[in-house]
Amino acid sequence: MAHQAPLTDTHTHIYYLYGSPELDIQMHRCFDNGVQRLLLPNVDSESIPKVLGTVAAYPHNCYAMMGLHPCDVKVNYPDELAIIEKTISENKVYAIGEIGIDLYWDKTTLPLQQEAFRIQANWAKELRLPVSIHCRDAFDELFQLLDDVQDGRLTGVLHCFTGNMEQAQRTIDLGLYLGIGGVVTYKNAGLDKVVAELDLKHIVLETDAPYLSPVPYRGKRNESSYLLYIAQKIADLHGITLEAVTATTTENATQVFGV
Repeated sequence: MAHQAPLTDTHTHIYYLYGSPELDIQMHRCFDNGVQRLLLPNVDSESIPKVLGTVAAYPHNCYAMMGLHPCDVKVNYPDELAIIEKTISENKVYAIGEIGIDLYWDKTTLPLQQEAFRIQANWAKELRLPVSIHCRDAFDELFQLLDDVQDGRLTGVLHCFTGNMEQAQRTIDLGLYLGIGGVVTYKNAGLDKVVAELDLKHIVLETDAPYLSPVPYRGKRNESSYLLYIAQKIADLHGITLEAVTATTTENATQVFGV
């Protein structure tokens, strides 16, 4: 695999392993599978040191994002945002994220989630950074927000996209890429049919490790080295080579994140 473009995992929480020997073990498995570039989405103020520590340990491979995950948007969210904003001002970051709307765990915080999203989307536009957007059980609410904040300056990825073709097209029309992960390998998820119809110029690859492992590791802890299985599935769906998928999706990642 040495001669092909490096695979880029545009969304991984591998930094959860920071401070443990497992981080180095998993990073080396990434390199063995051709995964050379990893984008790390922050979730709250407590995860900041792990993200920055992992980037410092692997400065040529790992890239920081900073944001407040919707599941971590509580009443004290302005305090969290203040810490994150200060971190952004003091460090090189490549995106604002992971931000978004999640109505799976808690619907009562929707107004807070919406406000936190607006604030962070505005940071992204002002700083000319892309966003990494989380959406769970909230497509309608998210699209309403995106219609409001998209003034032509918002770029980024709708991460872990699991929607239908109509929702995919709406995302593309909003100027965003689709982050495709392990769900594309699940037999009954239906995402494979959507991805088969999508032009590769609209997608980037991701694992969302340690969540959502692809087949053949479904149900086990995910890791970034498994990105290879996601890329191979997409190659199979499109009837093209793994190298073609790798080249296009890595070029897309470069376009959106500047890495």
